[in-house]
Amino acid sequence: MDSQARRIVSLLPSATEIVCALGLERELVGRSHECDYPPGVESRPILTAPRFEPIGSSFQIDRRVREVVSEALSVYHVDADLLRRLAPNYIVTQSQCEVCAVSEDEVERAIGNWSGIRPRIISLQAADLPGVWTDIERVGAALGVAERSFDVSRALKDRVRAIGENAAGANYRPGVICIEWIEPLMAAGNWVPEMVKIAGGRDLLGVVGQHSPRISFDDLCRANPDIIMVAPCGFAIEQTLSEMHTLTGDARWREIAAVANGRLFVADGNQYFNRPGPRIAESIEILAEMIHPSIFRFGHEGAGWQRV
Repeated sequence: MDSQARRIVSLLPSATEIVCALGLERELVGRSHECDYPPGVESRPILTAPRFEPIGSSFQIDRRVREVVSEALSVYHVDADLLRRLAPNYIVTQSQCEVCAVSEDEVERAIGNWSGIRPRIISLQAADLPGVWTDIERVGAALGVAERSFDVSRALKDRVRAIGENAAGANYRPGVICIEWIEPLMAAGNWVPEMVKIAGGRDLLGVVGQHSPRISFDDLCRANPDIIMVAPCGFAIEQTLSEMHTLTGDARWREIAAVANGRLFVADGNQYFNRPGPRIAESIEILAEMIHPSIFRFGHEGAGWQRV
């Protein structure tokens, strides 16, 4: 396909990262309000906005999202007029989570009355780690760069495989809980339990391929993990640190093995763990640094994660 024929709109951050990893950044003509990587994509027109104010505590954000959903509204608004003016022939979105990003159904509504040639919708579907690699290849095939997507996927899988092989040499596999939301408490699911396993740990509460489950503080205490990583969806490290009092305020917190032994960490959930795209490899590196610091040192500490 002639590269000049592509006009791509991406409506979620991981899709934008995939498009750019495939060498198609110049063909990207529009993005979501959350697409901020790689540097330079911020210059593209913004096509989405949340229907609620995405500031405040995790409890406040969760309450606002539930209010929107209870009114049978999409969590996000798509600027249909701007979308039409940009005239994309490809729109990349997702069907995995209607709360996390614009859904395929919402895109269909936005282009529902278009006449003439309609843009092709490419929907990411990953629920586990193999699904992430498949999505990269699916996008590449749809955009006419299949061979390039196989190369990208293969290189990422090789990086991840090397981590797993090195972690297999560790003499123990600590129990790990990854917290994806603070209030209400949620353990990370989908691809994260697989990532923990590759990095040399045992995920105690998440289930591969399933949405992140709600958990209670009692569940956390009973599991008594050796390591806790807190990386709420969409939160940078500073925002997570500002909410840690919600957990540390309970007297039982100090009795959990991870806390007592100084193995409590926060990570950038916005940039890493909740973006099922190329930087999943960096996310596994971060976990490996936390779980087996004597084996792994990739240089992510400080920017991607820190000890609490």
